[in-house]
Amino acid sequence: MEVTIPTENDGTSWNGGNNKPLGTSYGKMMMWFFILSDALTFSGFLGAYGLMRFKFHDSWPIADEVFTHFPFLHGVHAPMYYVAIMTFILIFSSVTMVLAVDAGHQMNKKKVTFYMLLTIVGGAIFLGSQAWEWKNFINGTYGAVELNDGKIIQFVDATGEQITLESFVKSKHSGRTQLTKNKGVWFMKESEIPPFTLNEVVESFKANPEVSIRTEQINPDTKTKTIVPHNQALAYLNEAKTVVMGANLQVNEYGKTLFANFFFFITGFHGFHVLSGVIINTIVFFNVIVGTYERRGHYEMVEKVGLYWHFVDLVWVFVFTFFYLI
Repeated sequence: MEVTIPTENDGTSWNGGNNKPLGTSYGKMMMWFFILSDALTFSGFLGAYGLMRFKFHDSWPIADEVFTHFPFLHGVHAPMYYVAIMTFILIFSSVTMVLAVDAGHQMNKKKVTFYMLLTIVGGAIFLGSQAWEWKNFINGTYGAVELNDGKIIQFVDATGEQITLESFVKSKHSGRTQLTKNKGVWFMKESEIPPFTLNEVVESFKANPEVSIRTEQINPDTKTKTIVPHNQALAYLNEAKTVVMGANLQVNEYGKTLFANFFFFITGFHGFHVLSGVIINTIVFFNVIVGTYERRGHYEMVEKVGLYWHFVDLVWVFVFTFFYLI
């Protein structure tokens, strides 16, 4: 029995030589496989969000009322403005990555270095902006009250505009402090205490007849939350359970807790991808500076990390659409 041992690539194996299935290298093909699998993961997350969004379409938090902050403009109502700027910065970083890849094809080390640096800066600004957005979402804006059935009610003035608890609630300064590990038994702690007690909110509401409440229920005609007159609101406050400030995985002053859960998980997962991309781009950036790819004779690594960066940017377009626009 004779055995034939090939002495050179016969076209049946992928050995890193000139044989390139689909006309691409092994490294770029593996990056495409990773992007495909990651796209399926994000599709599952956004699909689950879309399902819940559709199920609770008549009581889902309104994005224009949630994401209203703008840096250095405290108290100014600027719905979606800063999120739009964040999105522009991330998309622009994708443009600079395209320019870096093109400069790599031309073997222009100086331009690759410059455009890679701009890409890294853009990613870092986006991450910082997302952290700032999270901080405001967690801290809250107006405050609300949670009912026994888990629903949220918010407070509005005579014109129907939402107002903060601080604008009408009078605190009695009970002196109650938050229980932490350094203020009690070492293993005991509790979540942050709201600035007002439930009783203070109810009593202050009774003393301010111009204040009304609004529920989670959205009017399909006006696309606004349903306002309950002051004389009918006490029936809701009698079912109140606790004061809510901000949002976390248990409560959400803006409405459905599911919204906060999806927001933290999906934007956090995407933010992890952006952070990974910034780290990888930084490593490649320093490799460009020391001439690693010049010695190899090509800048394929820049092209591979560029594929990942474009994917991260594209995913954000869908996240932005699902969370902020729909």
